[in-house]
Amino acid sequence: MAITLMFHIIFGVVGVGLPLLMVIAEIRWLRTKSDVYLQVAKHWAHGAAIMFAIGAVSGTVVSFELGLLWPTFMEFAGPVIGMPFSLEGIAFFTEAIFLAIYLYGWHRIPHTAHLFSGIMVVISGACSALIVLTANSWMNTPAGFDIVDGNIVNVSMIGAIFNPMAVPQAIHMVVAAYVTVAFAAAGIHAYYLRKNPRNLFHRKALKIALVVGAVFAIIQPMSGDFVARGLVKFQPLKLAALEARFETGPNAPLTIGGIPDKETRTVKHGIEIPYLLSILAKRDPHGVVIGLDSFPEEHWPPLVITHLSYNLMIGIGSFMILIGILNLYYVIKRRPIHKYRNYLLLLVFCGPLGFIAVEAGWICAEVGRQPWIIYNIMKTADAVTPMKGIHVTFITFTLISIMLGFITVLFLIRQFRKAPEILSDSDDD
Repeated sequence: MAITLMFHIIFGVVGVGLPLLMVIAEIRWLRTKSDVYLQVAKHWAHGAAIMFAIGAVSGTVVSFELGLLWPTFMEFAGPVIGMPFSLEGIAFFTEAIFLAIYLYGWHRIPHTAHLFSGIMVVISGACSALIVLTANSWMNTPAGFDIVDGNIVNVSMIGAIFNPMAVPQAIHMVVAAYVTVAFAAAGIHAYYLRKNPRNLFHRKALKIALVVGAVFAIIQPMSGDFVARGLVKFQPLKLAALEARFETGPNAPLTIGGIPDKETRTVKHGIEIPYLLSILAKRDPHGVVIGLDSFPEEHWPPLVITHLSYNLMIGIGSFMILIGILNLYYVIKRRPIHKYRNYLLLLVFCGPLGFIAVEAGWICAEVGRQPWIIYNIMKTADAVTPMKGIHVTFITFTLISIMLGFITVLFLIRQFRKAPEILSDSDDD
């Protein structure tokens, strides 16, 4: 399940982020009447179609695995998570319909109607992610139901969907999708600009990607703080594991890096910043932060992978914020970005970092909740299938993911190579 979800989340992120870029490019075309923006919008739309189609297949694998691998969980939690998944299906089909209109409606329907179809792709893609995240956040902070004789009853869909972590997780993930896709697009276009700085197509595309990436990269730490505040209140054990905080107490330092050691209850080779964790968690340098020692050790999640993945996510996010600020500086100052080869190389390097941060964040959310599949209600070991020969499905679904990944790379390389070559001798973007 972990392999399948880590594969599928890539398509989910692109499905949320790339439509925003293509709509912005179309708006620029409608405002400036410059055909280069039209080419950019079409190019990104074709990329979105490729990722949407293959993402639909990988999403189908996820739905199969929910039934195959987690029958006890689905039987118990079905009355709650059934509705969000049904709504996600509606959002998915809405996105598919309007994406088809967007792809095949160029010059066949009025410009306003075509732009509306693109905006609907943006909205339905975001809604699809938001709805799935409500189901996931419910696993972190279950709400909106009663348990009678071991069964879920008196389900309130509003209470379940809008559980305490729903809004923080949803905002954080959607913003992460916009940042990730914008930086990935910037990296690709920067790569081609290093080969040919005169190509106006890549220059226009890069500028749009840089602005979107910069804006959302600056917003991201605020959404991250929103999530952290929720963890302080509703999942203090997960926060203690993420921060490798073994002892409950005031004046808590923030530990960067290092390897948590359960035996000595220390973090080896970590760098401590005094008082910072208390400031972030409690808004008070002397605030008391709950540590792992406040919980039974059998309820601790795997500390090493949880702490390191959290640090990886934070480190990449912080780096992308700095790059985002630099992006805005270049754009505001109207610098000819395509001439700065070292800067373009930096953007190429940043291209895949967002996806790495998303995967690390997913590990924080899921592994950090262990040993619970539904926090403080059902353990993962009690929810998983008891069937034998599970390695057969593991090998099968892993091979499917590898095959889909290979097909995706082939299609995307072909799409990149089809980018138009619109040459310009001017430095004006």
